[in-house]
Amino acid sequence: MTIVLWAAAAQLLIAFITDMKHQTISNWLTGTSFLMGMLYHGLASGIEGQGWLYTAAGAAAGFVPLLILYAFGGIGAGDVKLFGALGAWVGAAMIAQLMMYSILYAGAFGVLLLAFNRAFAKRMASLLIIAYPGAARTFNWFQWAQSGKSFPFMLAVVPAAITVWLIR
Repeated sequence: MTIVLWAAAAQLLIAFITDMKHQTISNWLTGTSFLMGMLYHGLASGIEGQGWLYTAAGAAAGFVPLLILYAFGGIGAGDVKLFGALGAWVGAAMIAQLMMYSILYAGAFGVLLLAFNRAFAKRMASLLIIAYPGAARTFNWFQWAQSGKSFPFMLAVVPAAITVWLIR
């Protein structure tokens, strides 16, 4: 696994934990990650190389389409910024694949949640408590389902990232 994928995986892990616990993805994570991606690719390709263009294209490819979804209330602003920061690391092609799979996984989760009417999420929470009692006490992973809040998009992004990395 390359530095780029390790950096993206670390971003996703932190974003997943904060999204599940607080339903937010912090600006410090997305801003720092974006700047680090620019710095990494800029230094890796040299000052006159294509690293800055690669980073800018990837960030735009992750940010702009999700900004449209955000404008229609489909996702939160943290998700938009996260995809921009991830795009700065992984580039336009991979972020487009990640976006596509994330939306497909979110749609599948949405169908399941509609079919089981939030009771599904509560059952998943109880299964988590049975399987991993320590984790359930440390983090209330399914607080969003119990409180009636919206679906955390990171539940779809993480399996999408795994899918993209497995098929590459």
